[in-house]
Amino acid sequence: MPRPPIRSPLRSPLRSSRHAARGMTLVELLLTVALAAIVMGIAVPVFTRLLLDARMTAQVNALVHGIHLGKQSARIRLSDIALCKSIDGQNCAHDRAWHDGWILFENRDRDHPPSVGPDEPVLAAGAPWTDGSITANRLHFVFRPFVIRSTNGTLTFCDRRGATAARAVIISPTGRPRTAGTGPGNRKLSCPT
Repeated sequence: MPRPPIRSPLRSPLRSSRHAARGMTLVELLLTVALAAIVMGIAVPVFTRLLLDARMTAQVNALVHGIHLGKQSARIRLSDIALCKSIDGQNCAHDRAWHDGWILFENRDRDHPPSVGPDEPVLAAGAPWTDGSITANRLHFVFRPFVIRSTNGTLTFCDRRGATAARAVIISPTGRPRTAGTGPGNRKLSCPT
């Protein structure tokens, strides 16, 4: 009678299943957790900075767009266009902060300080910025048609990072805005505490 073939211990079904079900050692697990912690320690601050930069850029761009719209509308409508602080998107609120919101409207009666009248359309409104503050050296800005002098000034945007990440929108006497990391004359920007 023939003998059954001898199986090698390396080919044993029990042994091969043990290799397939092999788990992680404690050292491998600790190494994986340590690498994940290092990656997260680097990635989270970078992501936070990118998120704050994006939010500030959106606010700066919205205001710059409003300023350009104000200049353009003054030329087209041959009328003064006012930019002022607002909390409701319909009326000026001169006692509020710029980060509470703003409106751009046609100031046909040229009142000072500007206020929205019944026949003065609101052209644009800026939403409140809850992540930071906007300060300015003017209570309002007026854009006039042609080469007549407009209100110049600086609006400073700050978030929780303070003056190191602050941005400024500087409006020239002709009403042209530009953005910068410093104030007029390369002055350092300051943020409220």
